[in-house]
Parts: sequence; C-alpha cells; structure tokens
Amino acid sequence: MALHSRRWVQELELPSVKPSLVRRSALVLRALVHEPTGAVLAAPTTSLPEGIGGTRNWDYRYCWLRDASMTVNALVDLGSTAEAAGFLGWLGRILEHAPGPEWLHPLYSVTGAPLSTEAVIDSLPGYAGSRPVRIGNAADHQVQLDVFGPVAELIHGVSSRTGGLEDEHWDLMVQMAAAVLARWQEPDHGIWEARRPPRHHVYTKVMCWVTLDRALRTAARHGRAPDPSWEPTARTIREEVLREGWDDSAASYTVAYDSPDLDAAVLHIGLSGLLDVTDQRFLDTVTAVERELRVGPTVFRYRYDDGLPGLEGGFHICTTWLIEAYVAVGRIEEAWDLFDQLVNLFGPTGLLPEEYDPSTETHLGNHPQAYSHLGFIRCARILDRHKPEAKRT
Repeated sequence: MALHSRRWVQELELPSVKPSLVRRSALVLRALVHEPTGAVLAAPTTSLPEGIGGTRNWDYRYCWLRDASMTVNALVDLGSTAEAAGFLGWLGRILEHAPGPEWLHPLYSVTGAPLSTEAVIDSLPGYAGSRPVRIGNAADHQVQLDVFGPVAELIHGVSSRTGGLEDEHWDLMVQMAAAVLARWQEPDHGIWEARRPPRHHVYTKVMCWVTLDRALRTAARHGRAPDPSWEPTARTIREEVLREGWDDSAASYTVAYDSPDLDAAVLHIGLSGLLDVTDQRFLDTVTAVERELRVGPTVFRYRYDDGLPGLEGGFHICTTWLIEAYVAVGRIEEAWDLFDQLVNLFGPTGLLPEEYDPSTETHLGNHPQAYSHLGFIRCARILDRHKPEAKRT
C-alpha cells in the first residue's frame, strides 16, 4: 500500500506553491477514500469537539455527497481521476435504489446504506471532557438541496480533464439536474446542517444554479442534448438569488432570504460564476465577510444563533474560500497573506483539522478533515498562477 501510494503521489501534477503540503493533503484525501466501494469519508474520526467541553461533537465517518464530490474533484485537479470514477460509480449504485434523485440523503455509510439513528455513548468521557460522544449523524434526515451542485461540478471537471464524457456520468448529470428541477424552490437545512427549521439558503440556491449551469456546459462541450427546461430554470434561479439573497442592511448577500445574517458560504455567489466577480455586490460581500467573519488567520462560518449551545472555531474551508475570493477580486497580496497564515496552522504531521480557535490558538473538530485539505489544495493551485518570485517554494 505504501509503495502504491508513493507511486500514485509521484504522478500528481503538483503546483510549485507548497508542493510538499499539497502532496501531503492529496495523500490525506486519498486515504479517506473507501477503496472497496468508492465512498469518501468527511473525516476518519467522531466527536472531536468544535469547542472544548461543548456539545458540538459530531460523527464524520460517513460519506457526504457534497464533501465527497469536492474531495475527489480536488484530486482530479491534480491529475488523478480514479477516485472520482470510483465515487461516481458508488453514487450511481445508490441512485439505482433511490425513489428518485431528488430524494438523495445528504450522507450515507460507505456501503451506501442510510444511517441508523444518531446515538450517544454515555459511558465515554469525550475528548477533554467534551460530551456527548456520538455515533451516527442526524443530518442524514435533513433536506440539503445544495448537494447536487458539487456532483455536477465534479462530472464537469472529470469530463474537462479527460476530454470525454462517460454515458453513465452523463446519466448522473441528468439526474442531478432533474433533482434541481423538482425541488429547487423548497427551503432546506443548508450546507451547515443547522438544526432549526428549513430556510431558503442562498448557498443552496447558488448550487442549484451551478447544477444546471454545469449540465448545460457539459452538454455543449460533449454534444449531448440538454433538457429544454434547464436554461430557463437556471436563469430563473439566478435572478431570484440576486434579488432575494441581497440584504441592504448588511450590504452583502446573506445566509438566507429575508435574513441580515452573514455566512461565509455566500462567497460562492461569485466563486461559482453566478455573479461576475467585478460586480460591486460581490465586492461588497467579500468585504462584509472579511469584516464580520474573519479573525486573524481564520474565517468563521457565521455568527448567528444556529439553535445549538456553545461556541465553535473558525472553519479552515471558509478561510480557503476567502483566499479564493481575494484572488477573484484582485486582492492578491491579501490572498497570499491569509494563505501564509493558514500554512502556519498545519501541524508537524502536515494535517489540518476542521477548525481553529484564534482566541486560544487551539485546533478543533474532527481530524484530519477533507474540507480543510481540499480547500488548501485549491488555494495552492490558484496562487500558483499569481505568485511573485519570492513565493516559488
């Protein structure tokens, strides 16, 4: 296995920015792939706390459709497509037994089975006294309508990298688009799985648009026939998001319609291509996220009440999104500065957890985290195209 991994990593197309850490991150992502099935874990641990002594202790040893798609897509970007093929095969098998693509769960076990009920092991004290220790994840029962977007992005990415489009991958794309057509107008629980009533989350709507946009692009590139409703529905979603997602009091796009609360995930309104990155509304959104959610080397998901007690740290993947946004709007020096601060948070093993608490300088959450490493890989590749001479190692 070790020899196989060494050979695999030697064949990756690494950026010249922090290649050793990118290599390490790629190995982490590959190690999260369950080879017998193709499923991908969000993290290999459970119940490592998002706040020491708190109750935000979740079980991440499952395959989230969103996280897994983003994970293998990062490997596609580095030149390895086998993991993506394995995951898409796994997803195809799940869809064979699903009542319809619009009824996909947000996450599954590696075998593709739905999860059992979330449970607590009372006999275990938890990390640093952080209880409860959980088995299973109740987010399995949530409605998360953004998950189709990363799958569509992955299929588009694989076909772009290989220059061809497998029939089964096109079938998956069509199913993702069908799911969006069926349910995009519904409220949902969103990317952060808030344990509160569903809302019209801006990030979710953006990902519904991404699904149809990437389906249209993939069809055009590979000579496939798009569904005639894709383009007008994508246009309708985009117009609604731009209109309903903006909040004048926040001077930003926000977490959900009719809410002034900020959410780092709304940076995707520009990063996805839905809104031009030179548009003043995106520039203002980047400024708002920076002002309200960035603390030193980290970016918090949000500051609003999510219905759970206790605090959490900044999320490394949110930090990488702000780095990407800085680059997108031309703030290259600030992108490099924040990237360098993120690099300094890597442990001696080259691993990143989910979160970082800037007040106590403590690493938090499940470890290592796919999100954190895939976000880092994305930033290293982007900054590789924007590097001064001093940044070539």
